[in-house]
Amino acid sequence: MFIHLDLDCFFVSAERTLDKSLHDIPVAVGGRSNTDIFSSKKSKRTISINRAAFSSKILSSDEKVNSKDYFIDENGRIRGIITTCSYEARKFGVKTAMSVNEALKLCPHLKMVAPNYSLYDELSQKLKAILEDEIPIIEQFSIDEFFGDLSGYIDENEVLDFAFKLKNRILSELQLPVSIGISKTKYLSKLFTEFAKPNGIKYIKSEDIQAFTKDIPIEKFTGIGKAFCDRLKGYNINTLGDIRKNQKLFYSWGKIGEDTYNRVCGIRDNKLTIQRERKSLGIGRSFDVIFDRNELRRRVMILSRYLSFIVKKEQVNPLSYSILIRYEFGVKSKNSINVSKLFNEIDFKNCMIKLFEDTDLHRTHGILQLYITVFNFSKTNGFTSNLFDYEDEIKKIGLTDKIQVLREKYGVDIVKNAFEI
Repeated sequence: MFIHLDLDCFFVSAERTLDKSLHDIPVAVGGRSNTDIFSSKKSKRTISINRAAFSSKILSSDEKVNSKDYFIDENGRIRGIITTCSYEARKFGVKTAMSVNEALKLCPHLKMVAPNYSLYDELSQKLKAILEDEIPIIEQFSIDEFFGDLSGYIDENEVLDFAFKLKNRILSELQLPVSIGISKTKYLSKLFTEFAKPNGIKYIKSEDIQAFTKDIPIEKFTGIGKAFCDRLKGYNINTLGDIRKNQKLFYSWGKIGEDTYNRVCGIRDNKLTIQRERKSLGIGRSFDVIFDRNELRRRVMILSRYLSFIVKKEQVNPLSYSILIRYEFGVKSKNSINVSKLFNEIDFKNCMIKLFEDTDLHRTHGILQLYITVFNFSKTNGFTSNLFDYEDEIKKIGLTDKIQVLREKYGVDIVKNAFEI
């Protein structure tokens, strides 16, 4: 048996643990592109390390954010995107990825709250500790989602009692509501969690799964994205029941088709991923249009400093770097470079500045987003061309390591290049 847990409206629920006045009213947590990292103002900024996010690291600051001012820019415009909203807000049509401006038009009395990522990270880690105490094998699927393998640990006739006990412990210790799905396989348990929301438990016995799922739309199943949905609908496959009827077709599509069919039918979907291997690390920011190339180079260098900190924190040695530039009018330019050396911040910054200059193909256009990435992680210590290069690299690595210690203690902004200021 497998269990899937999803914290209900997690960011909002987390805020409610600190502010009881947020209960039973329309609330939303929104995010803005954190462009204050480009500010020259002194601040102790840190990086929230949560491997469950599987995305760019979240940058946080020791400064408290005023929610009232957070969503208003310097020109008095309402900015930001809804990241999580309460069920009370959803009744007015507010939803994730909607602009804050649009959400406030739908629900004028919506309470907007600035994000507190360090709180969310802390609660996620506490939930993980509870689950590790209660379940032998767990998988963290995202910051607010977990799987648990109960096979050989909890009998099927005791699984509901176990789920209620676990749910009550989470509510008692963390004050967080959680929805739980239970099934014989991993992805079916996740599917059933959707029918447990909000704040409930859904368990479907093995003999009832086929009847329960036959009319569920294919887009409700995790792993069937929009493009795949469109492809399936071209074959008149619209429900999970339709998938069950087309084993031969799905198996003819190779791994993606076979995995989809097996997961929907509960076949060979009985293994959790204990730790996901990172394929890349990246960081980027969107901002109002900038034409000044010197300012853009400065921003590339700042992003490189933060990404360097992340790389050293993760203890990886990337051999490929890339940059994505988005211009006004929907134009974009992307480029990458391969290196053969040990990673250090000095060389990395120089490479990224040159990569930006080589990739900036539309110099009459303003730029509104920069995104840099490192990937192709080496399983060895990298490669060097000769002894002199190696000695030079060792010195640069030593300096990078010493700076890393300072940043771990005092924040990522404690040491900067003069060009960044």
